[in-house]
Amino acid sequence: MTQTVDAMKPILGVDIGGTKVAVGLVAQDGTILEQSRRPMSARGTAEAALEAVTNAIDSLSSTGGSRNFQSIGICAPGPLDPKTGVILNPPNVPCWRNFPLAEKIANIYHLPVKLDNDANAAALAETRWGAARGYHYVFYFTIGTGIGTGFVLDGHIYHGRTGSAAEGGHVSIDYAGPLCRCGKRGCIEILASGTAIGERARIKLSAKASHSTLLDLACGDVAAVTSELVGKAYAAGDPLAQEVLHETVGVLTPWLGNIVDLLDPDILVMGGGAAAMLQPFFGEIKNGLPRWCVNPRVSEVPIVMAHYGADAGIAGGAALCADDIS
Repeated sequence: MTQTVDAMKPILGVDIGGTKVAVGLVAQDGTILEQSRRPMSARGTAEAALEAVTNAIDSLSSTGGSRNFQSIGICAPGPLDPKTGVILNPPNVPCWRNFPLAEKIANIYHLPVKLDNDANAAALAETRWGAARGYHYVFYFTIGTGIGTGFVLDGHIYHGRTGSAAEGGHVSIDYAGPLCRCGKRGCIEILASGTAIGERARIKLSAKASHSTLLDLACGDVAAVTSELVGKAYAAGDPLAQEVLHETVGVLTPWLGNIVDLLDPDILVMGGGAAAMLQPFFGEIKNGLPRWCVNPRVSEVPIVMAHYGADAGIAGGAALCADDIS
């Protein structure tokens, strides 16, 4: 069956996580018109997880049997194959193994469907509609529980030979560093993700006897300290939180220097839950990059906050389909 698109209708962006499915109608200019969330059934059967996705999609469907969107773009946990639309073996959704998600959704809704991982798709949305609009070589990185990255080259996601390119969160900057969950040592994810920020703060609190606002925010429980609390303590002027974030910037800067030397992007875009907390340090990162980069024009590369924030998955899913609109 030939699938066509109606350029007058919005695109449906779908963001699948381990605990939720977020869906949104996205206009041709990238505006999110409407959105909804539903729980995700990630640890049951493959069919139950698929039903969770369709339930979320149906929550934004028009009445009377006709759909109010012209195509569906999906951000899903990897690893996955963006060419075939198959979810391979995602740790966050273990019920899907070699699962042809794009084909399943296309057969249900009889619409064009595209699939990619969240960082790739978010990078494309930022390039098409967001903070990197007008740039040609865009490096996007999202700092949250982990670190995800995407690279957009002349308006297209760079996937590499097998679709596995741009795993920048697992670039090692310390071969003797801590063991990352991926099996490598010293990955930037294990050193500078939101998870790592919280752990660094807990270690420092356990080693210091001096008072910290951070401990007050955690109601005296060191184990309850998270990266979110570090951000709040930093905003309150807490010295320990400042120390934690300066150390985090100290490892992010050489990593970004490596990225610039490798890819020569014309903009660096930061998203994710930790982005707002790290935004005050953009100047420090930018000033430090020349020491960690052989590119003599690294100072020309702006570092900016992502436009879409928590809605990156919805916008990213929609961006995957935007090229198909005539």
